[in-house]
Amino acid sequence: MLNIIDLPPNSAEIKYLKECRLKLGGNLPERTSFAKSIKTPPVDIFSAMKESTGKKEMSTTMILVRMLTSLLRDKNVAPRLVPIIPDEARTFGMEGFFQKIGIYAHEGQKYEPVDSEQLSSYREDVKGQVLEEGITEAGAMSSWIAAGTSYSNHDISMIPIYIFYSMFGFQRTGDFAWAAGDNQTRGFLIGATAGRTTLAGEGLQHGDGHSHIMSSVIPNCKSYDPTFGYELATIFREGLRRMYEKQENIFYYITTMNENYSHPSMPKDKNVEKGILKGMYLFKEFEKYKKIKIQLLGSGTILREMIAAAEILQKDYKIDSNVWSVTSFNELRKEAIEVERYNLLNPDKKPKQNYIEECLSTTEGPVVSASDYMRLNSDQIRPFVRKSFYSFGTDGYGRSDTRKNLRKFFEVDKEHIVTYSLSVLAKEQLIPSKYAEDAIKKYNIDPEKPIPTKL
Repeated sequence: MLNIIDLPPNSAEIKYLKECRLKLGGNLPERTSFAKSIKTPPVDIFSAMKESTGKKEMSTTMILVRMLTSLLRDKNVAPRLVPIIPDEARTFGMEGFFQKIGIYAHEGQKYEPVDSEQLSSYREDVKGQVLEEGITEAGAMSSWIAAGTSYSNHDISMIPIYIFYSMFGFQRTGDFAWAAGDNQTRGFLIGATAGRTTLAGEGLQHGDGHSHIMSSVIPNCKSYDPTFGYELATIFREGLRRMYEKQENIFYYITTMNENYSHPSMPKDKNVEKGILKGMYLFKEFEKYKKIKIQLLGSGTILREMIAAAEILQKDYKIDSNVWSVTSFNELRKEAIEVERYNLLNPDKKPKQNYIEECLSTTEGPVVSASDYMRLNSDQIRPFVRKSFYSFGTDGYGRSDTRKNLRKFFEVDKEHIVTYSLSVLAKEQLIPSKYAEDAIKKYNIDPEKPIPTKL
């Protein structure tokens, strides 16, 4: 048997092997990139998303589409955008992209679409940018990874934005998401129609209550669950800055909802933007009676239930509260773990304070936290809260009903939050238990109802 080490250095076999190795890029695997950075779009492109919508109601999914439309005005970003849609473009309100930038088809359009007479007809083009993949989440994720790694494979930075029903993301293609992290993919995953109670009537198939738990296990995935347009705009612009100007090897998972509601303008407090990106900020302080106080942490669509609960607590029970918008329990946990590690490895130095402590250490009262995901989502920060902490969520299987009934079933509606808050305050011996007992009767809450995980 011929042993390669016995061959002379100038032999035809050795020369052939060296030539092949040279074509492959050398003797050792090496990741290189000569892709130019993409300048972060100016703030004014996002300004419309930071203003109040007034009486006009819209979903965060629609705000995202408007934001992408605005980004097409930026000459640095527009040619790099790669919207990826499995089969729900019109559901997400994205059909306008068909005419604006076209659907990529390497041979162009060879047929007349059935909607050719419509304003937003189905237009294919060899220079199209939208990837309309059909009903194949695996194919869409593969396209997303290909575009998201083009900065290294082809020295061209692309900005892939894959929009899908959130249940069809990490639930169905979680292994692809893990591979994306391992391949240092850059881009945005948008879990639209997200949460277990926001997509009315779709039941088990679409009832996502755990995608943020699944995304949390990927080290370089940044996960956010924004409620309002200004939060979404702030997060998205920061993602563009970090991935494409600073060229960090991270990717973003952002959940958006299809529930329509009015959006307030971005608060003027300079700490709000910092808080949005770190994971939480004080949205509103209810301070009238200055006797009893509770901290209410809400995420995504359930933040609005928290705000409504705070209003009831103040009006009907004379209880003040701080309402915190939690844009990312995942990011809060990651930062807290990092601070904890530093403190343990530096026992001779002054301990650092994590961001959760920074927010809550000077506040009064126990903490009640809830999201449209299972309790484990908000439980991620439990070890780092130096107060009594109670978490609520949508544990159990999804089901079909109205949003109001679904939130009542999963016990994350404003009535349950009020009742649980009163019960928590009673447990902390801050108010008599009769207030919680009266609320249970007032809101027709059945204490004997089985926990949703058993129904």
